[in-house]
Amino acid sequence: MNLTSLHIPYALPTVLLVIALSLKLPTFVRAWRDPDVRATTLLLLLAAAVFLSVAPASIHKLNTTTGVPNIAAPWTYSLLTAFCGSCLTMVITWREEPSPRRSRRIRRVWTIYTGIILGLWCTFALADVPSERIYDLDTYYASEPWMREHILLYLFAHMVSALVAAYMIWKWISKVRASWLKAGLVFLQAGYAFGLVFDVAKLTAISARWTGTNWDDLSTKVAPPFAILDATLVGIGFILPVLGPFLQKWPREQATYWILRPLARTVRHVAPSSARARVGRLAPLDLRLVQRQTHIHDALLRLAPHIDYTLYHAAHSTASNRYSTAKARGLAGAVTINAAVQSYRQETPRDTNQQPAQLSPDITEHINDISRAMHRPRLVDSLRQRVTHTERATTHA
Repeated sequence: MNLTSLHIPYALPTVLLVIALSLKLPTFVRAWRDPDVRATTLLLLLAAAVFLSVAPASIHKLNTTTGVPNIAAPWTYSLLTAFCGSCLTMVITWREEPSPRRSRRIRRVWTIYTGIILGLWCTFALADVPSERIYDLDTYYASEPWMREHILLYLFAHMVSALVAAYMIWKWISKVRASWLKAGLVFLQAGYAFGLVFDVAKLTAISARWTGTNWDDLSTKVAPPFAILDATLVGIGFILPVLGPFLQKWPREQATYWILRPLARTVRHVAPSSARARVGRLAPLDLRLVQRQTHIHDALLRLAPHIDYTLYHAAHSTASNRYSTAKARGLAGAVTINAAVQSYRQETPRDTNQQPAQLSPDITEHINDISRAMHRPRLVDSLRQRVTHTERATTHA
């Protein structure tokens, strides 16, 4: 049987987890001291490591590289056990507010699961497993002293973690109101249910071996798909509450950031009222968006003495005859701000005795419409020329 072909079912969840981990990595770099951020990153890292390790090709590679037959067993089972502990700590972290009690419960979980991992390596060291078994190790060595305990230890650790986590979620889910968190908990419950099917199939096949019956297909063919479903759904369950809100707001923030670019470029030479904080291109999008919006509003405050609202109303009146309300408002604002920037550069503020030097909501509350209009500079220039021509004609008349 081709080992490489059996690697394919593990590829999709692995890629999903690696993408989630890469999206979470910048947050970890910025806020690695935050225990919630560390817990989420560790969980994603362990989940990805489990999928990379359990693929048959990876198992064979680890065995042959180390020269120790079946060394992949304690390695993979240790990663799986650590992942189970991480899942429990994440559920505890979500359920409870930061407190000494929560910290003690998390430390207790890690103490127990660290002990289980040490037990896995000790039992493997004491076992005699000279023949490499990639697909049927659990049933082939089901009756081997110490290897039997090794197999049962990881299976019971996995089963207990699934039952405890499912119970905690079941008691808590009705109180959850956040949609992304609730969706994540539903995926977790489904994943743990499939995980229990995996455990039962494995234990049934092992028990059959003890009685001299061969039900190995339960372990080699039935259990693995449920294990993949278990880990995939659990991974999604923990990813959704973390990345869901980000993915929901990111397109909107990205669109707003792009829309405001022409207006930001138009007023970029207007001196800010205070020194601008430097925010790099790799900074979070929401921070860069806030900086762009702040810079625009600061620049508009500096332009206030140069903004001609007579020009704005004339441009708005002309544009309203042809365009929708939002587009007319944006075009009028674009014409007015372009004229104000030109006046600012020439240091010729308008006569403030006729109009107060303050910003109107017509400008400040519609910067998105104004910037969107600036994406079409020819249309803005054309409107300004028409307004100017009309004003001149009216004056001469």
